[in-house]
Amino acid sequence: MAGGRQAVVELLTNVVKAASGLGLAASVASTALYTVDGGERAIIFDRFRGVLPETSSEGTHFRVPWLQKPIIFDIRTRPHSFSSTSGTKDLQMVSLTLRVLARPDVERLPDIFTSLGLEYDEKVLPSIGNEVLKAVVAQFNADQLLTDRPHVSALVRDALIRRAREFNIVLDDVAITHLAYGPEFSQAVEKKQVAQQEAERSRFLVARAEQERRAAIVRAEGESEAARLISEATAAAGNGLIELRRIEAAKEIAAELARSPNVVYIPAGDSSQMLLGLSGAR
Repeated sequence: MAGGRQAVVELLTNVVKAASGLGLAASVASTALYTVDGGERAIIFDRFRGVLPETSSEGTHFRVPWLQKPIIFDIRTRPHSFSSTSGTKDLQMVSLTLRVLARPDVERLPDIFTSLGLEYDEKVLPSIGNEVLKAVVAQFNADQLLTDRPHVSALVRDALIRRAREFNIVLDDVAITHLAYGPEFSQAVEKKQVAQQEAERSRFLVARAEQERRAAIVRAEGESEAARLISEATAAAGNGLIELRRIEAAKEIAAELARSPNVVYIPAGDSSQMLLGLSGAR
């Protein structure tokens, strides 16, 4: 029995040692491995050699525990917006908001970390964005920022991409999302629009008066020509034309009176006047 108990004790001791060894090995393995997720890259800081020039892609990688430390970079494109108040060529103040889509240059991650750190975008983009906006806006007058906006946006985009490259930052898109003028310029634009509307209204009134004048001339000429033709016809054929017109007018009056519910008969005394004297003519 004593020998059996001794064997059991030795077996348990061996199991404990094996478990301790496995636990120690697992702990060492966990500290010696690191994982890089999708959309990320890693660089290694070595306690003896500093930041290593190699970049690790997605997956699980090996490192020397205590001696090496992985530093994870997010390389996905991220949006950044910042505003700037700049002076134009004609000394007007303009407020602009710029939106950029930025990501780090994967091949230059060690340099970015050495010179700027993990917050590289917050340190670089606002400063170079304001610099580029002020330099470009100063080349144009205030009204040109609206009329030549595509050209202004292209200049800002090219200049900002070139400046960001100096800091190993890649810009996928640059856009001016907001543009606002100062109150003085806005009031001047409003007054100019009002003056233009008044000028357009004045031109319309002048044109309408001219058209009315021409129409009056044409009417006068038409009436004069009609009077001349009537005079010639009367001189050639007597008063027959005038009598014909009187008869036609009397027929129209009689038709109107017949349709009126308030007239039931034509008084004999006034019939000659209502029928333009046709009864007297007969």
